[in-house]
Amino acid sequence: MNTPPDESKTPTRHALAGLKVLELGQLIAGPFAAKTLADFGADIIKIEPPDSGDPLRKWRMLKDGTSVWWQVQSRNKRSLALDLRTPEGQDLVRQLACEADVLIENFRPGALEGWGLSPELLMASNPRLIVLRISGYGQTGPYRNRPGFGVIGEAMGGLRHLTAEPGRVPVRVGVSIGDTLSALHGVIGILLALQHRHATGQGQVIDVALYEAVFNCMESLLPEYSTFGAVREPAGSALPGIAPTNAYLCQDGAYALVAGNGDSIFKRLMALIERPDLANDPALADNTGRVARVEELDAAISAWTAQRPVAQVLEALDRAAVPAGRIYTVADIAADPHYQARGMLQSITLDDGSAMTVPGIVPKLSLTPGQHRRLAPQLGQDTDQVLTEMGLSAEQIQTLKARGIVGAPA
Repeated sequence: MNTPPDESKTPTRHALAGLKVLELGQLIAGPFAAKTLADFGADIIKIEPPDSGDPLRKWRMLKDGTSVWWQVQSRNKRSLALDLRTPEGQDLVRQLACEADVLIENFRPGALEGWGLSPELLMASNPRLIVLRISGYGQTGPYRNRPGFGVIGEAMGGLRHLTAEPGRVPVRVGVSIGDTLSALHGVIGILLALQHRHATGQGQVIDVALYEAVFNCMESLLPEYSTFGAVREPAGSALPGIAPTNAYLCQDGAYALVAGNGDSIFKRLMALIERPDLANDPALADNTGRVARVEELDAAISAWTAQRPVAQVLEALDRAAVPAGRIYTVADIAADPHYQARGMLQSITLDDGSAMTVPGIVPKLSLTPGQHRRLAPQLGQDTDQVLTEMGLSAEQIQTLKARGIVGAPA
């Protein structure tokens, strides 16, 4: 039996050990990409404004004045408080970029150029540099200068239109999925660029647009429109064109999610709910026939689930090898033994001695697993260390602090 790696133990070598990354972005997309690299050993130098830091520090629920989200988004990173608006701060970034492997930014297109930090300029000094640029609409095209947050990318990418009950207003996914998808596409781009650099010695620019990252996950949406003129519409908890799969109300008011859309799975499901007439109907032997009669099938399954509490429903479905599950809240997640066994609920100890549970690391590598090596940094916590590594003297660092170009450790 395969067992997940023990992330509490230090692996022999981290997968990305020795990779030096400058993170110039803020909030979600760029920092999430950097966090993913940091989990696997990359040295992330997160550059933040000295006066306020990354705005995410103050988003949602705060503990002792800092968002608990911060401990997830910025773990394993070092914080350099540096004012990018000053010529001296920009020069320090140029020096850092000369020794960096990757630079990540998610400002509006043109911001880096305005600071004298264009990829072209940085790569002239360091041809091996890989630059990840995440923005709402990409670095080119007629919309490039528009501000774009994840929710806008979700809408333009086609996702928002589908997340609704038929005839009702589309709702947003409850997390910043557009930002996260773009971050993960950015990580893929970085790994591809590293492979190319390994072969050629050349760095390159990776251009990720939020709406394109969402659009890339929209399955057959475009070819269905191109071929048939079909505009996929909201379908609530069902998945149009695949049957039966839906959320079915149980006796105790909870819902069971049932995916009975495989041919053999469908037969097992119908046998379980005592509908041999449907199980043996030749017209229902494949998905095309089932889709044509999806309302009849949903009604049959609903009639069965409505007579049983959700726990009993799921137990019976599991015995019949029919994919099924219930809708989890975070309380369900925190209590679930499978989450615990897979190392997805990690307890950390904060600087004040209190405990906090944070998500584990994904994906799980057998030889070089990710690791939660250090807490998210306080603003400017590593400023002195990073500048000293660059060769600046204590006197030079103090002068920069006195002029407000860099920030003192919090």
